[in-house]
Amino acid sequence: MASQPNPVANPKAIVSGPSYHFTVLTDRLIRYQWDVDGQFEDRASTFAINRNFPVPRFRVIDGDDLEIITDHFHLTYNKDSFSGGGLVVHFNSKHTNWGAPWQYGDPEKDNLGGTARTLDDCDGPCEIGKGIMSRAGYAAIDDSRSMLFDGDFVAARRNTIFWHDGYLFCYGHDYKGAIKAFFALSGKQPVLPRYALGNWWSRYYAYRQDEYIGLMDDFRAHDIPLSVAVVDMDWHLVSHERVRHSGWTGYTWNKELFPDPEAFGRELHDRNLKISLNDHPHLGVHSHEDAYEEMAQALGHNTSNKDPILFDASNRCYMMAYLKILHRRLERTACDFWWIDWQQGRYSKGQDLDPLWLLNHFQFVEDSRSRDGPPLILSRYAGPGSHRYPVGFSGDTVVSWKSLSFQPEFTATASNIGYGWWSHDIGGHISGNRDDELVTRWVQLGVFSPIFRLHSALSRWMSKEPWLYRPECTEVMSEFMRLRHRLVPFLHTQNIICSREDELLIQPMYWIYPDNEQAYSFPNQYIFGSEFLVAPIVQPRNKRTNLASVKAWLPSANSRYVDLFTGTVYDGNREIILYRALNDYPVLLTEGTIIPMDAEPAPRNGCLNPKALEILVVVGRDRQAVIYENIEDDGPEKGQKNGSTAQQTEPYAKSTYRKTTITFRQYEGKVCIEPISRPVTFRFLSLTSIPEGLKVRADGTDRSRDATISVEDYPQTPSLVVDCPFVPEDGSHIIIIELGPNPQLSVIDPKPRLERQIMDYQTEFKMKDRLWEVVSQDKETSSLSNAIGTLMSFGYEESIIGPVAELLMADRRLYS
Repeated sequence: MASQPNPVANPKAIVSGPSYHFTVLTDRLIRYQWDVDGQFEDRASTFAINRNFPVPRFRVIDGDDLEIITDHFHLTYNKDSFSGGGLVVHFNSKHTNWGAPWQYGDPEKDNLGGTARTLDDCDGPCEIGKGIMSRAGYAAIDDSRSMLFDGDFVAARRNTIFWHDGYLFCYGHDYKGAIKAFFALSGKQPVLPRYALGNWWSRYYAYRQDEYIGLMDDFRAHDIPLSVAVVDMDWHLVSHERVRHSGWTGYTWNKELFPDPEAFGRELHDRNLKISLNDHPHLGVHSHEDAYEEMAQALGHNTSNKDPILFDASNRCYMMAYLKILHRRLERTACDFWWIDWQQGRYSKGQDLDPLWLLNHFQFVEDSRSRDGPPLILSRYAGPGSHRYPVGFSGDTVVSWKSLSFQPEFTATASNIGYGWWSHDIGGHISGNRDDELVTRWVQLGVFSPIFRLHSALSRWMSKEPWLYRPECTEVMSEFMRLRHRLVPFLHTQNIICSREDELLIQPMYWIYPDNEQAYSFPNQYIFGSEFLVAPIVQPRNKRTNLASVKAWLPSANSRYVDLFTGTVYDGNREIILYRALNDYPVLLTEGTIIPMDAEPAPRNGCLNPKALEILVVVGRDRQAVIYENIEDDGPEKGQKNGSTAQQTEPYAKSTYRKTTITFRQYEGKVCIEPISRPVTFRFLSLTSIPEGLKVRADGTDRSRDATISVEDYPQTPSLVVDCPFVPEDGSHIIIIELGPNPQLSVIDPKPRLERQIMDYQTEFKMKDRLWEVVSQDKETSSLSNAIGTLMSFGYEESIIGPVAELLMADRRLYS
């Protein structure tokens, strides 16, 4: 199991009677069971694997009614079968609707949602399940029908309608507190292998062996890194004359397409790529399969009539043979992890034994035992608790703007049920029409999503190689895919922190600002990796301005924001419409942000540890950041230490890692990185001049002359760049950059950017002249209100004046 189960609660936390059973797990989380026969369940379920919590402080009043009282809730129960009037919980919190209590069976209209099993065929929003948090301040999870873990296999619950098993989360608007309780109850998120954080290639297409390898080389020739090579179902026999069924299931390599599977595996591994094979297991094992005889012998199956071995996930022997014979044989040839493509519903021979749950659980458990690094599967969401088996395959999405528009909200909302590692079909999979801009915006969203996986259907017109698109789209898609790999040092660090500290990579705005109404009004906007504020663009460009737009909310009243791609500085505490050309994307960083990146413009395949680092710093506030790296991901020089002494820690039971710390002290204007034995570049975003007296020190020695110091201006993100190429001969060292006390973000003149922007407008020259006249006003003699007033007086549509107003109003210091 992804987390070791400890399902039996401390008896001191239990309040029980002939037909009822309450477990006070925390002072804000309670389990409630009712069974007419008094048979209460203590085994782990798919949702709840750990109930042995420290016993919280609570009181019990046992009279005609039962009362359970903690510092946060007051439960009353009439000792009869559960009902809306008989089981009621009141709350000692202001974060409930009108102080309303929870009543058993409450439909919870204010639940903030969870996620869905699949986005198959969805063209826009779909129905999503419940999460464990609500604006009402409470949320209930019904665990009555879930599968149970029983010894080394599973069991269904008793077949009776006269029982109930549920959990009530009473965390008010402390959403992060709720999710920590959820992970304590349902198991922690595993750490993903580092390679999972790079670019995945996937396509439903019957590739030939040499064709697939050639495609991987084409990506490298275009300087586009990859880390995972997914081979869809045509790796096995599909329409061959030996196949007596639909062909979706198969476990025998198609030697016409893949004449030498072992060599295929070696070739991809030599390119630092991991391999995933697609498996549709529902048709079982037929007589034409290479493994048929071995499977039959293991299962005692009569082969005299060549009858198929039917798929039966509820059969322990079948599941063990499926994993240890079918899959293990293929893993030895060319498979690093499996894409479990189960689409056949929730039913099996065993009552309430969902085949998807069984496939996900036992594949993940088997891989955790048999593989050297962290296990990984790609499969669908099976319900609460599925976060223990990452990553999620969201299904066959429609190629449309409506589909793209829903995905940011869908992904962020999934965090409300602890499901943090969704993988979507970037660019869409089915139907729709050719729209290069749509695919480009989808790629940009994918870079700031948990998993980046390009995918498309069989159609020759849908394949997602960036160089098949219009030149401007090719350039943008390629550059953003390079950026994804450059961000891997940051992403892998967040991967570890999320597992250790019970955070989610993507967090809705209301997690951070739960008592601000605006936070609930921007469901598509989210925080990515604790540092990036992402406001996805999900609509096409305006044909006259060539700019797309999104309405964003910049919540912090005491901080400015810097745009990652333009360097524009924005005042916080406001709503604003952001306009972006195709090569830009609204990703904002607050003051004090530190982002570690790979310094290589086009990193190597495979997400290896970088040979040199680039550290993005936004001055303005004190901050500390860390970088975690697995030493075994150093590449050819495996085990070479570029930082601190190797350590062993819980999140990677099979990995050794090192930790590098980066500290920024605003008052002193000092940034320090230690230990470091690689070249490192510091990029101070939106600093447009070299501070007088800037110094670079290494181990206390002035190395300013050995560093290269420069300012990069528009059209790149304006930045002060300090390049430290020197490394110590032995060991590692400390580098300190001294900017001078209390450095501030520069006031950046928007005029050059606006000039290029207006130049690109497909409008009348007179209109351009009038806009330029406002842009060119002397900021010392004019005022912001006068500039905006003049713009408004023109009577032009918002798409024309909006982009100009955005940049003029971005940083009010411009007019001060």
